[in-house]
Amino acid sequence: MPRSLALQPLTRDAFAPFGDVIEAAGAETMTINEGTTIRFHDLAAVDTSTDGGRPLINIFRGQPRPQPIEIRMMEHHPLGSQAFMPLIASDYLVVVAAPAARVGPDDLAAFRAGAGQGVNYHAGVWHHPLLVLRPDHDFLVIDRGGSGDNLVEHWFTDDQGSAVIVLD
Repeated sequence: MPRSLALQPLTRDAFAPFGDVIEAAGAETMTINEGTTIRFHDLAAVDTSTDGGRPLINIFRGQPRPQPIEIRMMEHHPLGSQAFMPLIASDYLVVVAAPAARVGPDDLAAFRAGAGQGVNYHAGVWHHPLLVLRPDHDFLVIDRGGSGDNLVEHWFTDDQGSAVIVLD
């Protein structure tokens, strides 16, 4: 029987073991451009430099998955962080687990990100691929490019089972 994942709100404190929450609320600010712009400063520790990596800027367009959402795999990026910032004001889901050699359903934490909140997964943090709640949900993604294998996927074994997210 799959493990049921309870969704918790995405907050900086709750997400800190996994990465950074990217949002304007609570950020250091400064006025720039002759007073016409507010800069929300240094929102995430994006790291792409391992083994000569370089930043990639991408747009990912996600589609909703069938419900209830079954979590059967996780992935991580050992050589760099990966940041997601929604380009559409809509909630989405984040499923993560702390860095470890292996991961299973009992290791997972699930968050509901609000409109205007992005995430930056630190290098090595297990996360599920994009989980959106509306069609054609676009994200600006800052990722690592360069040599080396920066994607590790782990599919849960039959003994591990799976997890599910049931939306209200």
